Amino acid sequence: MITYPVVEKFISINGEGQKAGELAAFIRMRGCNLSCNYCDTSWANTMDCPCEFLSTEELITWLTEHKIKNVTLTGGEPLLTKGIDIFIESLGSSGFSVEIETNGSVALDCFHNLLHRPAFTMDYKCPDSGMEQAMCTDNFSLLLSKDTVKFVVSSIADLEKARTICTHYKIADHCPIFLSPVFGRIDPKEIVEYMIEHHWNEARLQLQMHKFIWPPEQRGV
Repeated sequence: MITYPVVEKFISINGEGQKAGELAAFIRMRGCNLSCNYCDTSWANTMDCPCEFLSTEELITWLTEHKIKNVTLTGGEPLLTKGIDIFIESLGSSGFSVEIETNGSVALDCFHNLLHRPAFTMDYKCPDSGMEQAMCTDNFSLLLSKDTVKFVVSSIADLEKARTICTHYKIADHCPIFLSPVFGRIDPKEIVEYMIEHHWNEARLQLQMHKFIWPPEQRGV
């Protein structure tokens, strides 16, 4: 029986993305292959992070008990979890609406043709993250309208790179584009001003809603 290394699971609202404000169950998997310098869940990224190993049956029972429709798999990097494709299919066949928060470094081709293909919220790591070289740009051609590309930005230079990437890969033809400020590093007003200056009609400013409802460092929300 396959079990999954879950470092936390909780019910809250989606704080960002196309389903922002909707109730969702979050299942956070252990481990990540990147080390972004602004990461707010770095505690979940190491393989020695405490976790509980839960089966598909245990997790679906938990979801059913909470009467939740939306399920967000996050991390860490959930797509690196062994057997995650089986879990995704099980969730989909059980009637759940599944979203995957992925860091942009994992090829999506093996997940794209799943019978119950999830929605992907895919990061593109901008230069200030220190992880841009790990990005898998082949993923852009696989994105659908239910997916999202998210640029976490901490400077004007990051915004410039985000706009260049969006133009080059014609991302707006595939799915929505979200610009999310690194909390405490760039004023969201600067992002709006940049969007106005460059007539960037396709991009959307996104603020992490949960960080305004609860303390920014609080877990399980």
